[in-house]
Amino acid sequence: MALQFIGVDPESGQTGSPTAWVDQKSGDIIAQSYIADEATRAECIEKNAPGHDKVIPDGETVIRIPAHMVPILREACDAAERAAVR
Repeated sequence: MALQFIGVDPESGQTGSPTAWVDQKSGDIIAQSYIADEATRAECIEKNAPGHDKVIPDGETVIRIPAHMVPILREACDAAERAAVR
C-alpha cells in the first residue's frame, strides 16, 4: 500500500489530529478522526440508508470529521480520482 499524505487538522496541535491520506493504488481515502459519540452513532443507525439494516456492521464505525477539514477532504477526493484513473 502506498499512502499519500494529504493533510492534518491545522487546529489540532501535535496530538489527536484528524488526518487524511489517499491509497495511491486503489484511490481509497483513508481518514483518521474522532470516534462519534453514542448519540451520533444512534442517530446514524436510526436514519440509516433506505434498504439497509439498522446496524453499524462489524469492521465499520462512525467518525466525526471537523468541518474546517473540508478543504483537506476536497484535496483528498481530487487525489483519489487521480489515483483511481491510473
